[in-house]
Amino acid sequence: MMHLVVLAIATFLKLSSGLDNGLALTPPMGWLSWERFRCNTDCKDYPDICIGEKLYMDMADRLVADGYKEVGYEYVHIDDCWMAEERDNKTGRLVADPARFPRGMKALADYIHSKGLKLAIYEDFGSKTCAGYPGSEFYLMTDANTFAEWGIDMLKFDTCNNNHDDLNYGFPAMEIFLNNTGRPILFSCEWPHALPTPDYAAVRKSCNMWRVYRDVEDSWDTVTDIINFYAQNKEWFSNYTGPGGWADPDMLVVGDFGLSDSQQKAQMAMWAMFSAPLLMSVELRNIDPRAKALLQNKNVIAINQDPLGNQAIKIYQFPGTQVSVWLKRLFAEGSFALAFLNINGGGGFTPCQTTLFFLGLRNTNGYNVTEIFENVPFGIYKPTDKFLVNVFPSSIVFLKAVPL
Repeated sequence: MMHLVVLAIATFLKLSSGLDNGLALTPPMGWLSWERFRCNTDCKDYPDICIGEKLYMDMADRLVADGYKEVGYEYVHIDDCWMAEERDNKTGRLVADPARFPRGMKALADYIHSKGLKLAIYEDFGSKTCAGYPGSEFYLMTDANTFAEWGIDMLKFDTCNNNHDDLNYGFPAMEIFLNNTGRPILFSCEWPHALPTPDYAAVRKSCNMWRVYRDVEDSWDTVTDIINFYAQNKEWFSNYTGPGGWADPDMLVVGDFGLSDSQQKAQMAMWAMFSAPLLMSVELRNIDPRAKALLQNKNVIAINQDPLGNQAIKIYQFPGTQVSVWLKRLFAEGSFALAFLNINGGGGFTPCQTTLFFLGLRNTNGYNVTEIFENVPFGIYKPTDKFLVNVFPSSIVFLKAVPL
């Protein structure tokens, strides 16, 4: 029945041909609480790390003071568990938990905006959120208007506790209600990864970014599992990524507990290759300096934010190895980013010899190739010149090739 109600609303409002809110022309960047702080609502015993206004104000302060805002991170993203357990019994509106957000969500948004940042929030299309808080089912327009009045800049919309047959109707309807508020609210959809065969064309029409696969965890296994999903490129979902709409492989776990230094570099590089939203989920008040430097690496961020918005595809697997080669076309004519990723967990380096011609780079004048992390020369190569890369376990070699 739910899908009939939503379909009637969408028909009445005359669905537009596509999402046209002018947002997310490059992949969104920011900080999100879920992976590191989950659903800790105990602000009495854990005042610094609970889901409350102090956490998000502190992270906003760190984004500005520690240089993250300067390199492009602008969203402070609240995830699940921010709400009171019930809606307001008179208005039906969502209410922030009064003990953990004593000044309310509008005041928090004003604080975030005063820092030159943007505030993102979480809700769910179903009757309840994944953590059991009030969902948006039957309240889509009310919630869209509430978020706009609070000054919210991004909505992450989840898919728990609902009939998944309704998703294809509900998400386009919520997009309409958000646009009708008159406030630019970036729409982040969990829609595709809840369905066995997503209609990415429909998702692209209604969403600025969309989760395509499983939740990331603080582990190399889940990072590589997500990368392998991108390698399969089911339904050619890479074709739908570009300015205004981005496939989302989930958060960066750089700076947390589960990845080695080389694995952190690999995740950062691959998320840049994917043109993925860069949403950190890390304790910014006490972050390892190496992780901080990696998250702020302007050379890597430039690949992620390249205005063409191309999503890298896997083009080759070296036989008998776990080294894959990924190619991303860049905005500058004839330029490419190349990643040699080794997901093997042990042993020494894997020597990989190839040519640019074999990898699809055909400029007869040759290419100036640089290593991206440190922006140092790798060499000048004609398309047919052989070159060697040594890729260590759980590591990546990240290159940029510019035509001569």
